[in-house]
Amino acid sequence: MYVPRYIFFTKGFGSDKAQLASFENALREAGIAHLNLVQVSSIFPPGCKIIDKEQGLSKLEPGEITHCVMAKQQIQEPGRRIVASIGLALPEGNEKYGYLSEHHGFGQTENEAGDFAEDLAASMLANTLGIEFDPDKDYDERKEIYRMSGKIIHSRHISQAALGAEGHLWTTVVAAAIFVK
Repeated sequence: MYVPRYIFFTKGFGSDKAQLASFENALREAGIAHLNLVQVSSIFPPGCKIIDKEQGLSKLEPGEITHCVMAKQQIQEPGRRIVASIGLALPEGNEKYGYLSEHHGFGQTENEAGDFAEDLAASMLANTLGIEFDPDKDYDERKEIYRMSGKIIHSRHISQAALGAEGHLWTTVVAAAIFVK
């Protein structure tokens, strides 16, 4: 059984005349192009420790099969804004699992997309923990309810935005949570 003990967050963007090469360039900027990435769903394992990108990369070998939660958006439209975000919400205590969420879209800033992804992760965790909230309320209001409950103690996001490149080039943005053994 494999349960990740560490996680790090990264992001990047890239452009190229070929869609796949644009994605490769985004992965390269994020520092994870040398890994065989396998996307998984949204559970942050109990006891998992958040480490910085450099520390996480030092624990991985080129070609290693590496699990991740990834958000990706691609476009071949000059000047249009794209964004990819990963949100995180952690419960109180290390013995419970948390949630990661991925969001990708158009027209949002990094902060807008990041708040949406963070809100999504916190809402999923709140549902699991039985915290009652009004989904129509502003995220800042709900965030205060979550924190006051004492059940959700930490949330954050990482986001990458870019404008579509000129010259019929593909543009790709990625944000990822990378699991490490």
